[in-house]
Amino acid sequence: MRSRVLRDIKARQLLADNELSRQAYRYITRNETLPARVRHQAQLALNNMPKQSSQTFVHNRCVATGHGQGILREFKLCRFQFRLKALNGELPGVKKSSW
Repeated sequence: MRSRVLRDIKARQLLADNELSRQAYRYITRNETLPARVRHQAQLALNNMPKQSSQTFVHNRCVATGHGQGILREFKLCRFQFRLKALNGELPGVKKSSW
């Protein structure tokens, strides 16, 4: 497997593991009714979390080739693999248009 695919898998796993605590810390830091000290401590805890556990580190990749550009979200395939699989009839409900 390519290193970028492995890195993306790791980022997705870290995101799933830390998602709940990250949301709680973000809620606390944005809640203006709480004291400033509590909000500051929550912000420091957020800063100490792993960098790759952030949503911005997850990048859509083709599940067939690992390609990172031209991804169709619904099928998780790059445009070239989508075309090949659609022409071979491997994608249910998709067929080549003609007019």
